[in-house]
Amino acid sequence: MRLDKFLKVSRLIKRRTVAKEMVDAGRVRVNGRPAKPGLEVSVGDVLEIGYGDNATKAEILEIRETVKAEESKNLYRIL
Repeated sequence: MRLDKFLKVSRLIKRRTVAKEMVDAGRVRVNGRPAKPGLEVSVGDVLEIGYGDNATKAEILEIRETVKAEESKNLYRIL
């Protein structure tokens, strides 16, 4: 699945366009490397997302095309 889509489906970022803009701005890294919005992510990848002065690090546990809001937290684990 594309990185920007995973960020939206998992609700780590609320909208796909915002996810794409953040990735383009270099505020998202995958496995320690800068990423592109179209990067294919897989289970086990570690995402680092910078929100202003804060950062979130999460490991991908599962990839699904659609998920209910209350189940979205099952797709990743905060490190």
